[in-house]
Amino acid sequence: MSFINSLDISASALSAQRLRSDIIMQNIANQETYNTSPDGDPYCRQLVVFSEKKKFSDVLDKYANISNNDDGVKHHRGVYYLNHSNKYSYAGVTVAKVIEDDAPFVPVYDPDNPLADEDGYIYKSNVDNSKEQIDLLATQRSYEANASAYQAVKAMLSKAMTLSGR
Repeated sequence: MSFINSLDISASALSAQRLRSDIIMQNIANQETYNTSPDGDPYCRQLVVFSEKKKFSDVLDKYANISNNDDGVKHHRGVYYLNHSNKYSYAGVTVAKVIEDDAPFVPVYDPDNPLADEDGYIYKSNVDNSKEQIDLLATQRSYEANASAYQAVKAMLSKAMTLSGR
């Protein structure tokens, strides 16, 4: 049933945005860290990379192969497929990986610090608070949009169940 799959899609997006929010909070918590050893690096900003659960090319290939067979019925608005009830079963978003930002660390001149390099610099994390706040706001908006979509599908399901009972 496509209603249930719609709930799964929204739920996967909610879960992914939650993880993104956690990573952003971790970045904010570690934004004032410095290198912990003369050779070491400070905390490096983490970024979340999203991916669709299915590759888009696989979906296109599947539909291209179906339209060449006699499984589908041609129509002026596209191809309607018969007996393909679970075509959305792997739809949604997933976290592909969490990567480190390649922005340079911020040098701070402190020659008296025992962790300073030969030039007298210690290095601060590459986390920029304003970027993190903007990313957090975008994450919050996306989470709210997916929660609204989830609630709308639940309301439609509820209404459909009351109408079918008549």
